[in-house]
Amino acid sequence: MADFSDQKFFKAYEMACTTSLKFPPDVMLHFYAYYKRATTLNGFYKTNNDEDVRSGFKANALLQVKQLSQVEAKHKYIEMVEKHIGEI
Repeated sequence: MADFSDQKFFKAYEMACTTSLKFPPDVMLHFYAYYKRATTLNGFYKTNNDEDVRSGFKANALLQVKQLSQVEAKHKYIEMVEKHIGEI
């Protein structure tokens, strides 16, 4: 069974996925990077196209959160959802 922080994280993810709010690209990249870091061991995004600008921004966002543990990334994700979407 998931502990309380995992339940809160999954609720935050659900809220982020279902919101009709629109966010600037930098906020979306933070959501992406915290989620990937929280849910994968290395959190790296692979692409076959070296010139894909969007992939470059994603890779950069992941590098910025590389030092966080998975638990820290979950907490940061929850904080972002509460800041931009609402209380969980």
